[in-house]
Amino acid sequence: MTLAPRVLLGHGTENDFVVLPDPDGTVWPEDRLDPALVRRLCDRKAGLGGDGVLRVVRSVHVPDAPEVLGDDLARCEWFMDHRNADGSHAEMCGNGIRLFLHVLVTEGLLDRSTCVAGVLVGTRGGPRRVGATGDGSYWVDMGPARPFGTGEATLSDQTFSGQAISMGNPHLACLTDVEVDSLDLTAAPGFDAALFPDGVNVEVVNVLQPAAHIRLRVYERGVGETRSCGTGACAAAYAALVDGGATEGTVLVDVPGGRLSVEVTAGTTVLTGPAVLVAAGELCGEWLTG
Repeated sequence: MTLAPRVLLGHGTENDFVVLPDPDGTVWPEDRLDPALVRRLCDRKAGLGGDGVLRVVRSVHVPDAPEVLGDDLARCEWFMDHRNADGSHAEMCGNGIRLFLHVLVTEGLLDRSTCVAGVLVGTRGGPRRVGATGDGSYWVDMGPARPFGTGEATLSDQTFSGQAISMGNPHLACLTDVEVDSLDLTAAPGFDAALFPDGVNVEVVNVLQPAAHIRLRVYERGVGETRSCGTGACAAAYAALVDGGATEGTVLVDVPGGRLSVEVTAGTTVLTGPAVLVAAGELCGEWLTG
Protein backbone atom coordinates (compact mmCIF):
# COMPACT_ATOMS: atom_id res chain seq x y z
CA MET A 1 0.00 0.00 0.00
CA THR A 2 1.52 3.28 -1.10
CA LEU A 3 1.57 6.23 1.30
CA ALA A 4 0.77 8.66 -1.53
CA PRO A 5 -2.08 7.12 -3.55
CA ARG A 6 -3.17 8.69 -6.83
CA VAL A 7 -6.31 10.77 -6.93
CA LEU A 8 -8.26 12.40 -9.74
CA LEU A 9 -10.74 15.27 -9.72
CA GLY A 10 -13.52 15.46 -12.28
CA HIS A 11 -17.11 16.43 -12.89
CA GLY A 12 -20.22 15.87 -14.98
CA THR A 13 -22.02 19.18 -15.55
CA GLU A 14 -20.18 20.47 -12.44
CA ASN A 15 -21.41 17.65 -10.20
CA ASP A 16 -17.87 17.05 -8.95
CA PHE A 17 -16.10 14.06 -7.46
CA VAL A 18 -12.88 12.88 -5.93
CA VAL A 19 -11.97 9.78 -7.95
CA LEU A 20 -9.81 7.04 -6.45
CA PRO A 21 -8.29 4.61 -8.98
CA ASP A 22 -8.14 1.25 -7.18
CA PRO A 23 -8.58 -1.50 -9.81
CA ASP A 24 -7.40 -4.34 -7.57
CA GLY A 25 -8.96 -3.12 -4.34
CA THR A 26 -5.62 -2.89 -2.52
CA VAL A 27 -5.22 0.87 -2.07
CA TRP A 28 -8.64 1.77 -0.67
CA PRO A 29 -10.10 -1.33 1.02
CA GLU A 30 -13.40 -0.93 2.83
CA ASP A 31 -11.79 -0.51 6.25
CA ARG A 32 -9.54 2.32 5.00
CA LEU A 33 -12.10 4.30 3.00
CA ASP A 34 -14.32 4.91 6.00
CA PRO A 35 -16.94 7.67 6.32
CA ALA A 36 -14.56 9.99 8.17
CA LEU A 37 -11.97 9.81 5.38
CA VAL A 38 -14.64 10.36 2.72
CA ARG A 39 -15.77 13.49 4.56
CA ARG A 40 -12.17 14.74 4.73
CA LEU A 41 -11.63 14.12 1.01
CA CYS A 42 -14.82 16.00 0.10
CA ASP A 43 -14.13 18.94 2.42
CA ARG A 44 -13.74 21.97 0.16
CA LYS A 45 -11.45 23.83 2.57
CA ALA A 46 -9.33 21.20 4.29
CA GLY A 47 -9.52 18.44 1.67
CA LEU A 48 -9.79 18.14 -2.09
CA GLY A 49 -13.47 19.07 -2.31
CA GLY A 50 -16.29 17.26 -4.04
CA ASP A 51 -19.94 16.24 -3.98
CA GLY A 52 -18.80 12.68 -3.43
CA VAL A 53 -16.13 10.03 -3.88
CA LEU A 54 -15.95 7.46 -6.67
CA ARG A 55 -13.67 4.47 -6.16
CA VAL A 56 -12.80 2.79 -9.47
CA VAL A 57 -12.56 -0.88 -8.53
CA ARG A 58 -13.32 -4.31 -9.94
CA SER A 59 -16.56 -5.78 -8.64
CA VAL A 60 -14.88 -8.84 -7.17
CA HIS A 61 -13.16 -6.59 -4.61
CA VAL A 62 -16.36 -4.97 -3.30
CA PRO A 63 -17.83 -6.88 -0.33
CA ASP A 64 -21.47 -6.01 -1.01
CA ALA A 65 -21.30 -6.35 -4.81
CA PRO A 66 -22.68 -9.93 -4.87
CA GLU A 67 -25.71 -8.82 -2.88
CA VAL A 68 -26.56 -5.78 -5.01
CA LEU A 69 -25.66 -7.29 -8.40
CA GLY A 70 -26.90 -10.86 -7.94
CA ASP A 71 -26.72 -12.89 -11.14
CA ASP A 72 -25.18 -9.91 -12.97
CA LEU A 73 -22.01 -9.95 -10.87
CA ALA A 74 -20.00 -11.89 -13.47
CA ARG A 75 -21.10 -9.46 -16.22
CA CYS A 76 -19.94 -6.37 -14.31
CA GLU A 77 -16.16 -6.31 -14.27
CA TRP A 78 -16.15 -2.80 -12.82
CA PHE A 79 -18.02 -1.37 -9.83
CA MET A 80 -18.69 2.31 -9.13
CA ASP A 81 -18.10 2.44 -5.37
CA HIS A 82 -19.86 5.77 -4.77
CA ARG A 83 -19.92 7.61 -1.45
CA ASN A 84 -21.82 10.81 -0.66
CA ALA A 85 -19.93 13.76 0.79
CA ASP A 86 -21.17 12.83 4.27
CA GLY A 87 -19.53 9.41 3.97
CA SER A 88 -22.68 7.38 3.33
CA HIS A 89 -22.97 4.93 0.46
CA ALA A 90 -24.98 6.08 -2.58
CA GLU A 91 -26.95 3.76 -4.84
CA MET A 92 -26.54 5.51 -8.17
CA CYS A 93 -25.37 8.74 -9.81
CA GLY A 94 -25.90 9.52 -13.49
CA ASN A 95 -23.20 12.20 -13.59
CA GLY A 96 -20.81 10.06 -11.58
CA ILE A 97 -21.13 6.96 -13.73
CA ARG A 98 -20.36 8.93 -16.90
CA LEU A 99 -17.23 10.26 -15.21
CA PHE A 100 -16.49 6.71 -14.02
CA LEU A 101 -16.42 5.42 -17.61
CA HIS A 102 -14.36 8.41 -18.72
CA VAL A 103 -11.79 7.51 -16.05
CA LEU A 104 -11.71 3.86 -17.16
CA VAL A 105 -10.94 5.08 -20.69
CA THR A 106 -8.35 7.71 -19.74
CA GLU A 107 -6.62 5.34 -17.32
CA GLY A 108 -6.28 2.75 -20.12
CA LEU A 109 -8.49 0.23 -18.36
CA LEU A 110 -10.99 0.22 -21.26
CA ASP A 111 -10.67 1.19 -24.92
CA ARG A 112 -13.10 3.96 -25.89
CA SER A 113 -13.95 2.22 -29.18
CA THR A 114 -15.23 -0.79 -27.24
CA CYS A 115 -17.51 1.46 -25.17
CA VAL A 116 -19.69 2.79 -28.00
CA ALA A 117 -22.19 -0.03 -27.60
CA GLY A 118 -21.97 0.30 -23.84
CA VAL A 119 -20.40 -1.68 -21.01
CA LEU A 120 -22.13 -2.96 -17.90
CA VAL A 121 -20.99 -1.30 -14.66
CA GLY A 122 -22.02 -2.38 -11.20
CA THR A 123 -23.57 0.10 -8.76
CA ARG A 124 -25.44 -0.22 -5.48
CA GLY A 125 -28.56 0.57 -7.50
CA GLY A 126 -27.89 -2.48 -9.67
CA PRO A 127 -26.04 -2.89 -13.00
CA ARG A 128 -26.08 0.06 -15.42
CA ARG A 129 -25.01 0.13 -19.06
CA VAL A 130 -22.91 3.18 -19.89
CA GLY A 131 -21.30 4.08 -23.22
CA ALA A 132 -19.37 6.64 -25.24
CA THR A 133 -20.79 8.92 -27.93
CA GLY A 134 -19.10 10.11 -31.11
CA ASP A 135 -18.85 13.71 -29.86
CA GLY A 136 -16.92 12.93 -26.70
CA SER A 137 -19.88 12.71 -24.32
CA TYR A 138 -21.22 9.66 -22.52
CA TRP A 139 -24.62 8.03 -22.15
CA VAL A 140 -26.00 5.80 -19.46
CA ASP A 141 -29.05 3.56 -19.42
CA MET A 142 -30.55 4.55 -16.10
CA GLY A 143 -33.34 2.00 -16.12
CA PRO A 144 -37.02 2.89 -15.91
CA ALA A 145 -38.35 5.72 -13.79
CA ARG A 146 -40.55 4.14 -11.13
CA PRO A 147 -43.20 6.41 -9.57
CA PHE A 148 -44.32 5.44 -6.08
CA GLY A 149 -46.66 8.15 -4.93
CA THR A 150 -46.85 11.88 -4.32
CA GLY A 151 -45.42 14.02 -1.57
CA GLU A 152 -44.51 17.52 -0.51
CA ALA A 153 -41.26 19.37 0.09
CA THR A 154 -40.94 22.47 2.24
CA LEU A 155 -38.28 25.04 1.40
CA SER A 156 -38.00 28.82 1.47
CA ASP A 157 -41.11 28.81 3.72
CA GLN A 158 -43.12 27.37 0.86
CA THR A 159 -44.63 23.95 0.23
CA PHE A 160 -44.17 22.25 -3.14
CA SER A 161 -46.08 19.20 -4.30
CA GLY A 162 -44.13 16.60 -6.21
CA GLN A 163 -44.03 13.10 -7.63
CA ALA A 164 -42.06 10.43 -5.77
CA ILE A 165 -39.85 8.62 -8.29
CA SER A 166 -37.19 5.97 -7.90
CA MET A 167 -34.20 5.96 -10.25
CA GLY A 168 -32.46 3.38 -8.10
CA ASN A 169 -32.41 6.14 -5.49
CA PRO A 170 -35.38 8.17 -4.21
CA HIS A 171 -36.48 11.52 -5.69
CA LEU A 172 -39.25 14.03 -5.17
CA ALA A 173 -39.65 16.01 -8.41
CA CYS A 174 -41.62 19.20 -7.78
CA LEU A 175 -42.85 21.07 -10.85
CA THR A 176 -43.50 24.71 -10.01
CA ASP A 177 -44.19 28.10 -11.55
CA VAL A 178 -42.00 29.69 -8.88
CA GLU A 179 -38.69 30.68 -10.47
CA VAL A 180 -36.26 28.05 -9.21
CA ASP A 181 -33.40 30.54 -9.05
CA SER A 182 -35.34 32.50 -6.42
CA LEU A 183 -35.39 29.63 -3.93
CA ASP A 184 -33.03 29.12 -0.99
CA LEU A 185 -31.59 25.59 -1.03
CA THR A 186 -28.95 26.16 1.63
CA ALA A 187 -31.03 24.23 4.16
CA ALA A 188 -32.38 20.72 3.71
CA PRO A 189 -36.01 20.68 2.50
CA GLY A 190 -38.62 19.20 4.75
CA PHE A 191 -40.25 16.00 3.48
CA ASP A 192 -42.44 13.08 4.50
CA ALA A 193 -40.15 10.65 6.32
CA ALA A 194 -42.76 7.90 6.08
CA LEU A 195 -42.69 8.11 2.27
CA PHE A 196 -38.89 8.50 2.18
CA PRO A 197 -37.49 6.57 5.16
CA ASP A 198 -33.95 6.65 3.72
CA GLY A 199 -34.07 10.34 2.79
CA VAL A 200 -34.71 11.85 -0.62
CA ASN A 201 -33.22 14.01 -3.35
CA VAL A 202 -35.53 16.98 -3.93
CA GLU A 203 -35.81 18.63 -7.36
CA VAL A 204 -37.57 21.93 -7.98
CA VAL A 205 -38.41 22.21 -11.67
CA ASN A 206 -39.54 24.91 -14.10
CA VAL A 207 -41.03 23.63 -17.37
CA LEU A 208 -39.68 25.89 -20.12
CA GLN A 209 -41.26 24.09 -23.05
CA PRO A 210 -43.91 21.48 -22.29
CA ALA A 211 -42.51 17.94 -22.45
CA ALA A 212 -39.30 19.14 -24.15
CA HIS A 213 -37.23 21.51 -21.99
CA ILE A 214 -36.94 22.02 -18.23
CA ARG A 215 -34.70 23.81 -15.73
CA LEU A 216 -34.02 22.43 -12.27
CA ARG A 217 -32.16 22.80 -9.03
CA VAL A 218 -31.61 19.91 -6.66
CA TYR A 219 -30.88 19.25 -3.02
CA GLU A 220 -29.18 15.86 -2.73
CA ARG A 221 -29.46 13.84 0.46
CA GLY A 222 -26.13 13.50 2.21
CA VAL A 223 -24.62 16.32 0.14
CA GLY A 224 -26.71 19.50 -0.08
CA GLU A 225 -27.43 21.52 -3.20
CA THR A 226 -25.31 20.39 -6.14
CA ARG A 227 -24.70 21.91 -9.53
CA SER A 228 -26.22 18.89 -11.22
CA CYS A 229 -27.79 15.51 -10.50
CA GLY A 230 -28.11 12.89 -13.23
CA THR A 231 -30.72 10.74 -11.50
CA GLY A 232 -32.54 13.92 -10.55
CA ALA A 233 -32.56 15.08 -14.18
CA CYS A 234 -34.13 11.75 -15.17
CA ALA A 235 -36.76 11.92 -12.44
CA ALA A 236 -37.62 15.53 -13.32
CA ALA A 237 -37.79 14.78 -17.06
CA TYR A 238 -40.15 11.89 -16.40
CA ALA A 239 -42.34 14.04 -14.14
CA ALA A 240 -42.48 16.79 -16.78
CA LEU A 241 -43.49 14.35 -19.49
CA VAL A 242 -46.23 12.83 -17.36
CA ASP A 243 -47.48 16.28 -16.38
CA GLY A 244 -47.74 17.11 -20.10
CA GLY A 245 -49.72 13.96 -20.84
CA ALA A 246 -46.84 12.00 -22.41
CA THR A 247 -45.16 8.79 -21.37
CA GLU A 248 -42.18 8.93 -23.75
CA GLY A 249 -39.97 11.63 -25.23
CA THR A 250 -36.65 13.45 -25.09
CA VAL A 251 -36.23 16.33 -22.64
CA LEU A 252 -33.42 18.89 -22.48
CA VAL A 253 -32.53 19.51 -18.85
CA ASP A 254 -30.74 22.70 -17.83
CA VAL A 255 -28.97 22.51 -14.47
CA PRO A 256 -26.72 25.15 -12.89
CA GLY A 257 -23.70 23.24 -14.18
CA GLY A 258 -24.76 22.83 -17.81
CA ARG A 259 -27.15 20.84 -19.96
CA LEU A 260 -28.16 17.19 -20.06
CA SER A 261 -30.43 15.22 -22.36
CA VAL A 262 -32.87 12.62 -21.08
CA GLU A 263 -34.67 10.15 -23.35
CA VAL A 264 -37.62 8.39 -21.72
CA THR A 265 -38.98 5.30 -23.45
CA ALA A 266 -41.50 2.64 -22.46
CA GLY A 267 -38.82 0.49 -20.87
CA THR A 268 -35.96 2.71 -19.74
CA THR A 269 -34.39 6.16 -19.39
CA VAL A 270 -31.16 7.22 -21.12
CA LEU A 271 -29.12 10.14 -19.81
CA THR A 272 -26.50 11.80 -22.04
CA GLY A 273 -23.99 14.48 -21.10
CA PRO A 274 -20.33 15.41 -20.71
CA ALA A 275 -17.68 14.11 -18.32
CA VAL A 276 -14.48 16.04 -17.61
CA LEU A 277 -11.29 15.26 -15.71
CA VAL A 278 -9.83 18.37 -14.09
CA ALA A 279 -6.72 17.25 -12.24
CA ALA A 280 -4.58 14.29 -11.25
CA GLY A 281 -2.12 13.99 -8.41
CA GLU A 282 -1.20 12.25 -5.18
CA LEU A 283 -2.43 12.58 -1.64
CA CYS A 284 0.35 13.79 0.64
CA GLY A 285 1.38 11.58 3.54
CA GLU A 286 1.15 14.45 6.02
CA TRP A 287 -2.54 14.97 5.11
CA LEU A 288 -3.35 11.26 5.24
CA THR A 289 -1.79 10.82 8.66
CA GLY A 290 -2.82 14.24 10.00
